[in-house]
Amino acid sequence: MAIINRTPDSFYDGGATFSLKAAVDAAISAIDAGADWIDIGGVPFSPGPALSWQEEAQRVVPVIKAVRAQSDVIISADTFLPEVAAAAIEAGADVINDTTGISDPRLGRVVADAGVHLVLTHSLASPRTIYPRPHYDDVVAEVRDYLRSKVELALSLGIKDEKLIVDPGHDLNKNTLHTLAMTAGFESFASLGYPTLAAVSNKDFIGETLDIPKSERTAGSLAAAAMCIMNGARIIRMHNITESAHAIGMLEAAMGWRKPAYLKHNMGDVNAPAHPERLIASPEPVPTPVMNVES
Repeated sequence: MAIINRTPDSFYDGGATFSLKAAVDAAISAIDAGADWIDIGGVPFSPGPALSWQEEAQRVVPVIKAVRAQSDVIISADTFLPEVAAAAIEAGADVINDTTGISDPRLGRVVADAGVHLVLTHSLASPRTIYPRPHYDDVVAEVRDYLRSKVELALSLGIKDEKLIVDPGHDLNKNTLHTLAMTAGFESFASLGYPTLAAVSNKDFIGETLDIPKSERTAGSLAAAAMCIMNGARIIRMHNITESAHAIGMLEAAMGWRKPAYLKHNMGDVNAPAHPERLIASPEPVPTPVMNVES
């Protein structure tokens, strides 16, 4: 899942994809780099002033329409407002990604009526408000119980069981120790029996753990993503799509979930030349391979 933030104050890129063209171009580039899913948001999770649903919709709907016109990729709208969810679905969104765990039941009814998917995320604060010192006696168990309760709420609102996705909410109203514990214990969330999302990319728990700025958190993000995948995550929300697609592709191949792109190394029957006798008489020097390393 690639992240496209059409906000002027995104925690990661500081508004680099705020303009419509930049947001659409970033989405298409992410698809070309291997993203299966584009998550489009118009309001950050972090505390701040409320944005009217009309203005939020004006940010996300044109991006959804433009991406849908060019691709059949999965598209989600990152919103907790039912009006924005309805507009996003009409524009072509397949999923509503609610980081507030259905803080407004009307959103659940919009999703149910449309028959799209819903991501249920753990968070404690009211939307866009501060939760200064979160406390958990057992963060993994408490987050799991919360997600189970939100599943029950979603079902009561008419959303079908097969349309639900759960997300424990890395860093959302949690400190670094909480989030590290959730990463190690991710299997507990996957065991709920729903597709489980891990949103780990470039977050503060990585920066605090490794003492590095956002610009240097790719390797830590990939390590956290791999841990979550090994413990049951099946959707990974990431910024650096090329690196993420490569890392996930390697993990999937090693786990037997996909075949390598090709087989050649130490495959004698594949590598054997059609006329081996010609190798003895060949005057051509064997070229030295060149390693192309990206900066």
